[in-house]
Parts: sequence; structure tokens; C-alpha cells
Amino acid sequence: MGKMERYTDDELLALLREESTAAFVEIYQRYWRGLYTAASRRVKSRELAEEMIQDLFTGLWMNRSLLQVNVSLQAYLYTSIRNQVLNHFEKEDVRKRYREQLKATATEQDHSMEEAINSNDLSGLLARQVARLPSKCREVYLMSRQQHIPNREIAARMQISEKTVESHLTKALKILKGQLKDALVSLFL
Repeated sequence: MGKMERYTDDELLALLREESTAAFVEIYQRYWRGLYTAASRRVKSRELAEEMIQDLFTGLWMNRSLLQVNVSLQAYLYTSIRNQVLNHFEKEDVRKRYREQLKATATEQDHSMEEAINSNDLSGLLARQVARLPSKCREVYLMSRQQHIPNREIAARMQISEKTVESHLTKALKILKGQLKDALVSLFL
């Protein structure tokens, strides 16, 4: 039995707040398998469940100094993964309703345009353009636009000022707007 295995969850949380990587590793080893099982049963995808577990533990590490757990660590982690699963299904539901609404309101002219521009093509185009952004801009953009993290929290996580976050975000949006505009024009030609 390793040294960290003897600690209670509350003791591990206290050590985690003090930036103990050993405590973090112990928490991960204690809970990842059960969390993964809970997530994969609901989302029916190993890859998505793995991504959710990674996001959960990344968030736990990134927010370790601000972490406030008012219940047991186990309850906190399982509630967090449940919320990630629910958020996933909510996003999927919104996407589905949006696609249905597009289909219902499309005119013949819109319909031919919709065939020409598949939403997957646009998503892929955006993903490729985001991947080309400078690393800090990309990191800020992804946290802000995909993870919906407020600028203040992004600044804290990246250990930069809010103004710098805003600057990176403005730069990323300007670059993407220019790149996507050019790419979309070429799609219509």
C-alpha cells in the first residue's frame, strides 16, 4: 500500500489544494474507473467517456486552489461527471432541434445551398482554422468559445491578465473571421 492510499479523501483534497501531484494521482487512481463506467454507460461511447474523464480531471487540477467541495469527494466527482453527460445531451438536443428547424424552414433555394454546404464541412473548416491559430490564441479561443469559460477564469488558469485574454480572443476572432470569409466565398464560386 502506497503512502497516499492511506489518506482520506478530505486529506487528499487538502493536499491537492496545496498543489500535491501525488494527491492528484491518488484521487485519479481511486475514481477514474468508476467515473469512466458511469459516463460510458450513459453516452455509449468509450472515446467520449474518456474525453469527459480527462476534462473532469483537467478541471480538477486547473482549479485545485479554488476548489470548494461541500459534499464527499466521491459525490462531487460523480455529480461533475453526471453534469458533463447532461450537458453533452443538452448540446446534442440543441443541435438536433437546430437541424430540424433548418430543414423545416428551408426554401428550394436554401435547400440547394444547404446541400452544397454541409454543416460537417463547416465544422471541419472551423476546426482546421482554429488549429492554425497561434497556440495562446487557440487555447483562449477554445476555452472561451467551446468550453464557455469566463475570461476571468481563463486568465486565472493561464496565469495571465484578463486584458491579455481579451487580446488573444480578439486576435483569434479576427483571424478566424478573415480565414472563414475567404473559405466560404470560395465554396460559393
